[in-house]
Amino acid sequence: MHSSQTGPWSRFLIYAASTVLLAAPSFGQDTPPRVALETSHGTIVLELNPEKAPITVENFLGYVERGWYDGTVFHRVIADFMIQGGGFTADMQKKITRPEIENESKNGLSNERGTIAMARTGEPHSATAQFFINLVDNDGLDGKPNSWGYAVFGKVVEGIDVVDSIAKVEVKPGRVSEAEPQEQVKLISAKLQ
Repeated sequence: MHSSQTGPWSRFLIYAASTVLLAAPSFGQDTPPRVALETSHGTIVLELNPEKAPITVENFLGYVERGWYDGTVFHRVIADFMIQGGGFTADMQKKITRPEIENESKNGLSNERGTIAMARTGEPHSATAQFFINLVDNDGLDGKPNSWGYAVFGKVVEGIDVVDSIAKVEVKPGRVSEAEPQEQVKLISAKLQ
């Protein structure tokens, strides 16, 4: 029998297989990944958006799964703007990162209060591990058709009060930023929920 011939039984198997595939749940749509950031001020739970920011989410989860963020600090805190972390150890040593990733700031997500976005240098495709959480709506950080912004890849779904608590710490110009917390704000662990 030639392999291109299909009888009634073959057609049934093809239909059954396609029905199962269509009915299978999609992880990305039904259950977005969540990450719990345990800090010295409490726990922040993030819900990530792999549909809109697949490269950024994969990058962030790669660092989380390796335990890379554990023991780092929030090294830059600017009231009414954002809190930034994910790059320095408790003794303010810069951690060595994986390669830079593509900027996904034109994905339609805005730097609204409670969203998490990638920090970067002046070069658009320079983000690695550092992130920030927006304290207010910062739409000036969004990507525009003719310019790159800062890629949002998720939002705080629990612990916005913890974010606000971190935002209230006293800061001063320091070794690694112009707004370094005087009281160290630790990121104790980052874990996939």
